[in-house]
Amino acid sequence: MAAPFSLSSGDVTLTNARVPNAALGQVGDGAVSDVDIVIAGGRVAAIQPANTAPVSGARYDLDKGLVLPAFVDIHTHLDKGHIWARKENPDGTWMGALAAVGEDRQKNWASNDVERRMDFALRCAYAHGTAAIRTHLDSAPPQHEITWAVFEKAREAWAGRIELQAAAIVGPDTLLDPVALDAVARQVKRSGGLLGGSVAAFDRSKEALLRAVDKAGELGLDLDLHIDETGDPSSQALHHLAEAVLETGYKGKVLAGHCCVLTVQDADTVRRTIDKALEADIAIVSLPMCNIYLQDRVNEDAYVRTPIRRGATLLNEFKAGGADVMVASDNTRDPFYAYGDLDGIEVFRESARILHFDHPQAMAWDWLRAITSTPADHGGFAYRGKISVGQSADMVLCRARTWTELNARPQSDRIVLRQGQPINTTLPDYRELDDLME
Repeated sequence: MAAPFSLSSGDVTLTNARVPNAALGQVGDGAVSDVDIVIAGGRVAAIQPANTAPVSGARYDLDKGLVLPAFVDIHTHLDKGHIWARKENPDGTWMGALAAVGEDRQKNWASNDVERRMDFALRCAYAHGTAAIRTHLDSAPPQHEITWAVFEKAREAWAGRIELQAAAIVGPDTLLDPVALDAVARQVKRSGGLLGGSVAAFDRSKEALLRAVDKAGELGLDLDLHIDETGDPSSQALHHLAEAVLETGYKGKVLAGHCCVLTVQDADTVRRTIDKALEADIAIVSLPMCNIYLQDRVNEDAYVRTPIRRGATLLNEFKAGGADVMVASDNTRDPFYAYGDLDGIEVFRESARILHFDHPQAMAWDWLRAITSTPADHGGFAYRGKISVGQSADMVLCRARTWTELNARPQSDRIVLRQGQPINTTLPDYRELDDLME
């Protein structure tokens, strides 16, 4: 892309821009509009049909390049990120990841280690064009006392660049331990976070989720949980979560991540589960890149079987039923996912390919909301994930003009605007973390 426009005046008119109507706040609209965008004082001052806006300050012709809102990454793991160089997943499985992370956490997750990796990850996200992130934080005692303090420090340091939220993640055994659950929940309350956990095929699944919902209701906390991240068809955690919400009358927001098991269950079970989740007003986030990395992986006795059941949940069906649906990065360069860089365009591109929301083409752009305005609304972020008059001019400018051009290439020449100003999009070098990997 051509060199960024001059900022000498502080104002700029972006001419000949293409903006998906979904980014303009038009729900259920898969069209794209050709517009001029006037930016003044770091905010969007006007959006008019292309080549009709009077030029204010500098002029930058996008030549019909796409303009997207900055991204909202609603499900990440900033505390786990970038440990792969010192702790790989031994076999690529979910259980292998769980064990590897547990060993690394016990050995290495002191404040300095978590802080440096978290900051590195945030610099990646910022350079790619992300404006808001929710991270899950491993919170089984005593780790909660370390990591939440680091998170609070990062939230303050990154204010004005990336808006940060955090949710606790603990296993079902912690949810069933009243003392441990209360300690974690009260830490979450002090830090202004969300309560969460990870429950899949577990013989006391309903009880564990009732405990979580009750504790969240007691302390006035919203919920964000890892649910049914498994290929075991006996897992019923999403159904149990919905029942717990309905039976307790819980009024907070609930987000369920993963929900992989729906891809291996029979049609009647799937229908009952989706209907119950819709009744309980549970929002759904799919983490397709991580799920297809871990799910249905079999590496035994040097035999590697090609995966068949990939685990990316039934997001189209949830959306058709009226649920709030989202996609997000999940893990980055740790045993749960060896790749990733907190890049919203990568997440959107791979989600389209994996989840098949590229058809019907006439409605494909409506899915942009899944990584912009829908998570912004659900999370209650100050950043709204839209391009609208009066909002901060937080945008990603692409040379790509169409759906296929955007999704065919990584858009590594993108320009990221924050408050109307192009930022430095140079990514941090992995070598910065070498000393932590020794």
